[in-house]
Amino acid sequence: MKILFATSEAHPLIKTGGLADVSGALPRALHDAGHDVRLLLPAYAPLLRKAGAVIARSELMLDGARVRVLETRLPGSALVVWLIDHPLFSEREGNPYMSPSGHPWHDNPERFTLFCRAAARIATDQAMLGWRPDIVHANDWQTGLIPPLLSLEHNPPPSLFTLHNMAYQGVFDRSTFERLRLPWALWHDRGVEFWNNLSFLKGGIAYSRFITTVSPSYAREIQTPAFGYGLDGLLRERQADVVGILNGIDEQEWNPATDPYLPTGYTPESLDTKPRLKALLQAEMGLPVDEAPLLVGLIGRMVEQKGIDLVLEALNHILYLPIQVVALGSGERRFEDAFRALALAYPDRIAVRIGYDEGLAHRIEAGADTFLMPSRFEPCGLNQMYSLRYGTPPIVHRVGGLADTVIHASDENLAKGTANGIVIDNADTLAVGWAIGEALHLYRDRPDHWRAMQRAGMQQPFSWAESAGRYVALYKRMLG
Repeated sequence: MKILFATSEAHPLIKTGGLADVSGALPRALHDAGHDVRLLLPAYAPLLRKAGAVIARSELMLDGARVRVLETRLPGSALVVWLIDHPLFSEREGNPYMSPSGHPWHDNPERFTLFCRAAARIATDQAMLGWRPDIVHANDWQTGLIPPLLSLEHNPPPSLFTLHNMAYQGVFDRSTFERLRLPWALWHDRGVEFWNNLSFLKGGIAYSRFITTVSPSYAREIQTPAFGYGLDGLLRERQADVVGILNGIDEQEWNPATDPYLPTGYTPESLDTKPRLKALLQAEMGLPVDEAPLLVGLIGRMVEQKGIDLVLEALNHILYLPIQVVALGSGERRFEDAFRALALAYPDRIAVRIGYDEGLAHRIEAGADTFLMPSRFEPCGLNQMYSLRYGTPPIVHRVGGLADTVIHASDENLAKGTANGIVIDNADTLAVGWAIGEALHLYRDRPDHWRAMQRAGMQQPFSWAESAGRYVALYKRMLG
């Protein structure tokens, strides 16, 4: 099949979160399975510097804007990447979505409408590329206008729309819809109109043949008011078309046996290597080198969704326990400052690095004893899968992909040998504190069970090949 995979970020070219990991891995898995895939991205300035050799393939006029289609390859693969080149993307440094002040770029509606218009032209072979896809696979709100725009074309290819995070919807006021000069045929309660606003995300949901989410549990959760962000009614109405497919992980990039970011590799049979990696991580982060305390790792956005406020409050109550914490991430200033303050107050117990460091992320996954991820909601989550693969039992909240991948260390599951982490049912401070204490108890007092949990996690399959196969099955259904 010919598949146009449209996304706003893809690792390793441009990344702000898990969407990039999926968009870098799934198209490659589809390509490796023999499908003709084109990965479509905006030509951001930082991306162009990473892209290597780029050639110009086509030029389009879109609502008065001159746009070029550039071609390159995804680094490390033969996968073709097409880039939509316009000054709105290529002459702007920094984050793809946010200004240096931490607020969304004021012209994001214009930027991603332009991207969607270009994608629709390519999908209908109006871009002079000599290639027409069988399937258009769009992702998150930045690509949400592609299916609506395609609906207005003659005999368009069918669309599949993947929801990576319902919390980000691309909602703008009606005047923005008018300013963008979008077709009025799309402005109705079954279209892009959402309480008299324009919703990019609703457009993707309403006009796609299938809607997928990145885990089975999240597919059910978004059909409830608690997780649906006002679109749960539409999703319930289309529940037969809502499918949850658990993300995979890049098992080459995240392989503790061959990880180039680690000084030494290890396998389920050589877990005795982990204490050495723990000591090296403690030294790197300026913590006392000591095997006795439970070393808790935390990587991710410092926002309420990830339960960072719960973590901070819980730590203030449990630092009498023999634990250390290593945190890597960035987000809301108040949470960054709170972590810095804790690290200053408890320099022997807390170490934090604000920002993102790929190598350090790998070393935390390998060197930590447990990984803390008490998200209030989590469409899929990748770090818990990385942790499982690295023999670092995660602590998670029973939501979304966390519920689908982590098996709680109950006495029954420990006896069966299926437990691989600790799962809490409530996202609150007491639950987070209890879970860290439970991890400490298992680590210190029940080492045989802890080792069994580590091995159970490391032996779980998280290959993208299986996930890609499920998408292919949906594509085939779309083509009848």
